[in-house]
Amino acid sequence: MKSWIAEAASRDDWLALTIEEPIAPDMEIVDPHHHLWNRDGTAYEVNGLWSDTGAGHKVVQTVFIECGSFYYKDVEEGFAPVGETAYVAGQAALAARSPEKAQIAGIVAHADLRRENLSEVLDAHAAVGGALFKGIRHALAWDDDPSAFKIQSRGVGGLAHDPDFRRGLRLLGERGLTYDTWHYHHQNKDFIALAKAVPETTLVLDHFGTPLGVGQFEGKRDEIFAAWKDDVAALADCPNVVAKLGGMAMPDNGYGWHEWDRPIGSEEFVEAQAPWYHHMIACFGADRCMFESNFPVDRASISYGVLWNGLKKIAADYPPQDQMMMFSGTSRRVYGLPS
Repeated sequence: MKSWIAEAASRDDWLALTIEEPIAPDMEIVDPHHHLWNRDGTAYEVNGLWSDTGAGHKVVQTVFIECGSFYYKDVEEGFAPVGETAYVAGQAALAARSPEKAQIAGIVAHADLRRENLSEVLDAHAAVGGALFKGIRHALAWDDDPSAFKIQSRGVGGLAHDPDFRRGLRLLGERGLTYDTWHYHHQNKDFIALAKAVPETTLVLDHFGTPLGVGQFEGKRDEIFAAWKDDVAALADCPNVVAKLGGMAMPDNGYGWHEWDRPIGSEEFVEAQAPWYHHMIACFGADRCMFESNFPVDRASISYGVLWNGLKKIAADYPPQDQMMMFSGTSRRVYGLPS
């Protein structure tokens, strides 16, 4: 059986069964959340990224988010993830040779925020990443029964309340770096407490807080949505939090799209998920929201072109200035990207 990594990166023939003409192809897009990797016998590197970003939408910049690839071996403890930053910086340099294509404009790396030598680790990321190095993701995602999940998290229970972790988050704020979280919906209240504890650091909520729909959460979407709405409203009261809108086509979200005979189309996508998007925008406002792809993870369920068509259909309810913020402006501001 293929791993979810291989499944997500190698679905070209299946994804080609649902093709749509791009909506508003001249609208500029900054995709603030994608990965690159070469593992499990499957590669998704800059040419794979370009294959997706070149699907007809005007994707001009992207932000790479850590995913545990290309780590250094046999280095001092804590410094292995610097290898991922170095590799992605190299991919960004390669991309720069083709300025007409999407450019990797930012890197959100990994570091263990609890480490005593965190400052030195951050220095090492900055040394190899240069101006591309924008922040850290040390994922909070943890569940007491992940046996049904296709994507296994690396988090530990109680991390959001760990004093050393919070100390590390404050250091990010002092250095002008962002923090990205990946956690599950039942951890939203922990994240709210964390946001209030470190008001000086910009926290980026990935993937709506990952509402789960498999295992013990299967068949409970309405119940989860009701509680999630209240949590999001409370989280939006924390001015240091911004939100990424996307990343809910993962198998663990429970929609089962990756098992369909044909890939989902944009109308079906909107029908299934628009309420989540509209609630997030209502709570945070367009200037604190940014549409994301989460590719190639979500590639297991939906094509890049269809996804952005769906996002543009959702965004059509909002004024042009708000659309601009959600498709590019917020990402550029939060991550300090060139315009």
